Amino acid sequence: MNEPGETLPEELRQKLNELGDYLVWRIGANEAEDVLIVRVGLASNTPRFNELAGLRNVGERKIEELVKEGRVRVEWVE
Repeated sequence: MNEPGETLPEELRQKLNELGDYLVWRIGANEAEDVLIVRVGLASNTPRFNELAGLRNVGERKIEELVKEGRVRVEWVE
């Protein structure tokens, strides 16, 4: 099995690694849905994360369960 990103062109892999230095994220669930929520945004938008509805902590087993069931939502925070 290939490692994540192993099949990406070297230039794209390098750019993604550089971008990663500028991203922040939060992972959790909200009270209304049984969905794993992954919020991602630029570090410059960190204050905006505090304006969004809170996320509750989710244990590793629950994360695995939700991912296997396809119940994941990624939100870009601007």
